[in-house]
Amino acid sequence: MKIYIASSWKNQHAVEMLTALLKAKGHSVMSFVENNYGENHNHVTKKFDFETWVNSKESDQSFDFDTNNAMTCDLLIYVGPSGKDAAAECGLCYGQRLSGRFIPMMGLYAKGEDFGLMRKLFDGWYERYTELLDDIEKLE
Repeated sequence: MKIYIASSWKNQHAVEMLTALLKAKGHSVMSFVENNYGENHNHVTKKFDFETWVNSKESDQSFDFDTNNAMTCDLLIYVGPSGKDAAAECGLCYGQRLSGRFIPMMGLYAKGEDFGLMRKLFDGWYERYTELLDDIEKLE
């Protein structure tokens, strides 16, 4: 299964661990963390301030990676708490349902999560990553 994880850089270690666990189970995980380190982007190099970077060619590759994978995955996992970018990726994924493509969406709840009414986008919210992994097994 092709899985996209929508999250924030503040959750980098959780994304890396979840990515490793899912890959060990044979899944293809589209990781924004691996993408950015592999492409040596601004988050890593700090060549530019954010405004300069977001308007650069370098940021275009990250934007394309994130949006395309959010819309073409077989499963989206949201790891919270995150920010506006991850929320937008969730909206892009949910929007695929309008075109008839149902992509399951699971949210991993964390203390401080402030996803409000739009948490209805998700097919399940989980407080424990083990429960999330168990339900992913059931999807296969």
